[in-house]
Parts: sequence; C-alpha cells; structure tokens
Amino acid sequence: MNNITLNGKWNLYFTEEKDAYIDKPSQLENSNYRCIEAEVPGNVEADLVRTSIEKDPYVNQNSFDYMKYEYYQWWYTRTVDIPNNLNGDKYILLFNGIDTIADIYLDDILIGHTENMLVEHEFDVTNLITPSNTYTLSVRIYSVMNYIRRKEYSVWMRGCRHCSELPYIRKAPHMMGWDILPRLVSAGIWKDVKIIAVKNTRITQAYYATPVFSMDKIRMRFAYRFTTDHDDLSGFMIRVKGICEDSEFEYTIPSWFVSGNDGFLIDKPKLWWPRGYGEQNLYTVTMELLYNNNVVDTRTDIIGLRTFRLERRFEKGNQEFKIFVNETPIFINGTNHIALDILHSKDHLRQRKEIELAAECNCNMIRCWGGNVYPETDFYNLCDQYGILVWQDFTFGNSNYPQTEEFFNTAYEEAEKVIKKFRNHASLVLWCGDNEIDTTLDGYWYPDYKSKHNRISSEVLEKAVQQHDPFRIYLKSSPEIPDGFDSYNVPEQHIWGPRAYFKDDFYKHVSAKFIAEAGYHGCPGLESLKKYIPKEDLWPIEGNKTWAHHSTEDYLIEDIIGRRNTLMANQVRVLVGKLPDTLETFITVSQVSQAEAFKFFIERTRIKKWDMTGILWWNLLDGWPGISDAVVDYYFNKKLAFDVIRRVQEPVCVMLDEIKGWERAVYIANDTNSDKSVNYKVYEYQDNLVVVEGDTFIERGKNKKINEFFEIPGTKKLYIIEWTVDNKIYKNHYMAGYPSFDTDTILKWYKVIKELD
Repeated sequence: MNNITLNGKWNLYFTEEKDAYIDKPSQLENSNYRCIEAEVPGNVEADLVRTSIEKDPYVNQNSFDYMKYEYYQWWYTRTVDIPNNLNGDKYILLFNGIDTIADIYLDDILIGHTENMLVEHEFDVTNLITPSNTYTLSVRIYSVMNYIRRKEYSVWMRGCRHCSELPYIRKAPHMMGWDILPRLVSAGIWKDVKIIAVKNTRITQAYYATPVFSMDKIRMRFAYRFTTDHDDLSGFMIRVKGICEDSEFEYTIPSWFVSGNDGFLIDKPKLWWPRGYGEQNLYTVTMELLYNNNVVDTRTDIIGLRTFRLERRFEKGNQEFKIFVNETPIFINGTNHIALDILHSKDHLRQRKEIELAAECNCNMIRCWGGNVYPETDFYNLCDQYGILVWQDFTFGNSNYPQTEEFFNTAYEEAEKVIKKFRNHASLVLWCGDNEIDTTLDGYWYPDYKSKHNRISSEVLEKAVQQHDPFRIYLKSSPEIPDGFDSYNVPEQHIWGPRAYFKDDFYKHVSAKFIAEAGYHGCPGLESLKKYIPKEDLWPIEGNKTWAHHSTEDYLIEDIIGRRNTLMANQVRVLVGKLPDTLETFITVSQVSQAEAFKFFIERTRIKKWDMTGILWWNLLDGWPGISDAVVDYYFNKKLAFDVIRRVQEPVCVMLDEIKGWERAVYIANDTNSDKSVNYKVYEYQDNLVVVEGDTFIERGKNKKINEFFEIPGTKKLYIIEWTVDNKIYKNHYMAGYPSFDTDTILKWYKVIKELD
C-alpha cells in the first residue's frame, strides 16, 4: 500500500472567532464550541444544512443568512489509523484543497500552515507517524475576513464591485460576490486528503512539449527531475516510451544530474487535433528512472502530439489574433467555463456533464475564467478526449492586487503548482494572466499609465510560464490593452457594451479579431425557477428582491433593486414591443431573445472569417440557481439557445447574412480539415417556397458567399436552411425583419425551430 485516503466523516467544531480560545486540538472535546458531523471533501455550509442548522443557500434569499459565518473559526478533527502495510521511505500528508487560512495539527503538534485555497499543500510527516499507530489529525480554519482586515491596503488597491477585501486573499474571487454568483465566502476542506508513502529515489517532475511539426515528423522535447538518497549520481538513466495504437517511440539517455532535458524526432506521429479538425490521438507516455539498468521508478502521462502557435498583432488597422494547431489555423467556436458550483466541493459532480454539453453544442474551445477556482484534472482529461482546447486564466480578476514582493512570491508559487499540474495536457493551448484587469484599471481613471502597470501579470506569471511551461502561449490579460489602446481597439475583446438590441450598431460593427466574452440574458425555465423562488415571488420580476438576489445583485448594497432583471425585461420589450402578461410567455420570449442574440454573435463572427477568428460566448452553465447569460441552467435544463448554438456551430454550416440593400447573401463556413461538397436550400417557412438552392464545393478551413436572393428590407419571415454534407442533413434558421415582432408569431416560429432536428 502506498497511500491512504482520509476522506469521509470528520468532526467539525465552530464558534465566532471573537469567542475562540482553543489553542490546541486536545482542548476541543471539553470546550463550549458547537460540534457537528462534517463530510470531507466538503464545505461548512453543506454541513450546516445537513444538520438542519441553516437552510439551503441555493434557495430564496437564504445565502444572506451565511454572512455571519464569515467571522467564524472552524476546527476539523478525525482519528487516523496508520496501517502496518503503508510502505515507503517518506510519508507525505497531502491536502488537495483547504479553504483557506488554516493550521494543521497532528495530535497537538503544529505541522503546517496554509493561506491559499486554490492549490494543494504537502507536509512531510515521516518523523511524526509510525505504521500501526493511531493519531488525531486536526485542521483549524480561521476567518478570512478577520485575516485580511489586518492587511495594509494601499489607496490604489480595490476589488471588483463592492469587494475591496478581495485582493489579498487567495480564494476564488467570485466567493466575495460577483455579477453572476452570490457572495458566499465559505470555508472547509474542499478536496481530497491523503497520506502518501513515497520512495527516496523517485521521479518528481516530467514535462513534455512538441514545439515543431515539419515533414511528417514532430520534435518531442522532454524534461525531468528526480530525487535520490544515493551518494553519487552515476548509473542513472532516463527512458521515455510512448504508444498510441500502432505508433510507438522510445528514447533513452544517461542522467548525470537529477535534472535534465533533451529531445528527439518522432516519425509519422498520430497528431492530436481540436474537435472538428481531426482525431484526438492520445499517447500513453511512460518515463522510467533506471539505476544500473534496473527500473527504480516510473511515471505515466497521457499526452497529445501537436503544435500551438498564436499570431497576434496590435498594429492599429492591422490587428490579428489567430490560433494555429499543427500549423493549421483554427476557427474558434467556444464558450466560457465559470464556477461549476458556489460550493466547490461539488464541482467534481458536475464537470463531466459540462464537458459533454460543450461537445454536444460543437465547441472546440473552453475558456477557464479567472474569477473561479482552477478546474480538476479530470476536466482536462475530458477536454483531451473530446478535442476541446483550453484557455486557462490564472485566478486573478477585475481587481487591483498588491504590488509587493511578498504577494509576488505568493502568486509565483501558486502559478508554479498550477502549471506543473496541467502542462502535459494535450488540450491546454494557452495561459492568461488574468480576467479584465487591464479593462478594470482603465475604468479607474488613474492619470498616469504607470498606475496601470500590473507586475503580477506582466512579470510574475509570465516568468512562471517561461520557467515551467516555456512552449505554451501566454497572454498578460484578457483583454490585453497596451498603452495607447482601449477595450474596443485591441485584437481580443470582451463584447458587452450597452447590452441593448443584439443587432444594434455596437454588435454589428465590433472591431475585434477574436471575441473572448459576449453574452445576453435568457430567463431560466419555470420548472427551474420554482425550485428556488417561492410561488408568491414568481411574478412580476421587476423590483422583486428574490429575483434580484438570483440575478445576482446584492440589494443590501445596490441602489436599484433588480437592475439586471430590468435589463432582461427590456431586451424582451425590444423584441416584442412589450412585457408579456404571464411569466410563462415572458420565459419563452426571453429565451428566444437570448437564442437569437447568441446566433447573431456566432454567425457574424463565422461569416467574417478570417477577418474574425473566433468567439467564446458567455456562458455555458450556471454555477448556482441564477438568472443569467448561461444557456444551461444550474439544474442542467437547456434554454432554447443551446440547440440554436449547436446548429450554428456545426463544423460545416450554411448561414444567412444581414440584408444589404435589396439582397440577402447565403454563406457557407467549413471549419474542418477536409474539402466538402455540399447541397443546400433555403426556403420560407410560411409557404414552403424555396428561395435559393444549389450545390457547392468548399475548401477546408474556408468560408465563402454561395448565393443571394431578393428581399424587401424589414419583411418579417422565418427562413429554414437545409444542407447535406457527408450524407447527413443539417438545419439552421433565420428570423428576418426588424423588431418589434408579434409575440404570437415569435412563439409559433420557435415551435417550428425547436422541432428542426
């Protein structure tokens, strides 16, 4: 046996921190602290609900009831029996996630301290435990609010919205309150706990990169690090072996030091491709450490052989943002990944479904947004398997973070752990320093550009990527805004603007080469709403505190109740001219509004390929029962937008452009690696009249105009588009005309659209 898990039932003691007087775990049993049973992995909120102390924070406005616990102290304790067959030279106590400021005790011995929720923590307990003995393991978690209120905040530092406490604490930023998720500061042992037995001689790092593909050969670069208690280093060798179906490689080098790197060519590799462009070939690669020709340790990774490149220019009038995989330009149809749950111990229950949904609606990239925790390893495994490229933000967002050496060290150490954890995954295409900090700083009106200089993203994180993943793409910020540019005059942009009519001038004339965020509200279905909004609060929505809370706005602070719900209502008013009389009709029209907006954003981007190179729409899945831009709600119920997006993100897609003069053009996009022959037709739904049809040939990676037809501008019509490629029929639609539309007509049309499949 080489490890034991310490998940399961623990005791949880808690009290307000101002009343905390316990200094060591042995005092807990006779204290006046409250004690309940806890689950590990878990969050304290889930334990409070399970023991009927508090109500469900997902429902009604109950999450406000948890604000008092931000000033509590928590003690987790359990006994640990060390089996006599736990075999190793050293014993490591591993916490994959503690939220957040914590002391760790074995019996009454303080063995470690943590101040970062986002990464794992290891403690060497070799000299503290003996097989066959029993110990008490305890974790004391402090109030993060009391911890950070003692920090020195300069006048330059601030957090997003009203959360100025955010910058100094290494938690998921959204936990302090965001516009998509409620304030729920939380605490807990939120990931697995283990004791691992390791050998003194073992591999500690293995890194693989494939920077060059040419002439049907790919260059493999690898690096290694091992540790040993041998007196000298003679006799050691490193052997790397890989296999993917009938493709194999093997390479052996002597190792004269505990660290090294080398490279070799692989002939006729089975390449890994993003979804739609080819197969997701994955190699099982084993690194062996040999001593005097005997294997003393092995490590196995699943990797993909592929190259990445980003062509990016900030020249005014000549900008670019184009991603290449295996020297092939990839048009990006993708989405944003936010918090899977407000209680992150539940993330693992939701991640497979999320990636399956992303694949189902034909995404080939997912951006891991910087206001979140870092995803699980299984998230990356699934993206590797499904061919979904990953854009990974570091967890810094919308805030002015400390510009001190102490905090720089914290940021570097966090990045180092995260990079080492994920860098061998085939799907990981780029690291990004943060979410919208360049934009945020622009909005604070500091007079000197030096005030905008953020050394964390521009120096610290870039150095971490350079040192630990030197072949990966790195962006300083999303969007990155150099001096002399603004948010809507850079190649990669977040397209939010006024969020008015989705075809207004702002959306029609975006200057972005690549859109990393673009969203539009859509009301969840009635079945979902009834799960978290009391019956008496379901209607009307404007000025409604429960709806405002789930939208998510903190009406304890906001000066207007339900600002975002009024926005959603106004988007409905734009489409049909008035607010419907019933909640059921409002829900449907709101979802139609959202679906048509997402369709327009995606199709405009595809029609302008390669003048535009992709879109990551906001967003796929809610992390709590919210009223938001997500196209799948917290309960995995799809809004109308989901299937509309799926159709317009087909790798080969026929689309109608916006009317110009008297003509409406028909376009086809081919986002695959194969030339395609396509048969197509466009007909009016009302009278089944075919307006254009034909056969066309489209080269791989291209798009083109294939036809056009006469239309009176402003005529309200529903067009159905059909095309056949590779003996399979696909369908799309287009709603012609200017708002407002008749509500009954919209409902009738979307009944037809829902049944297109």
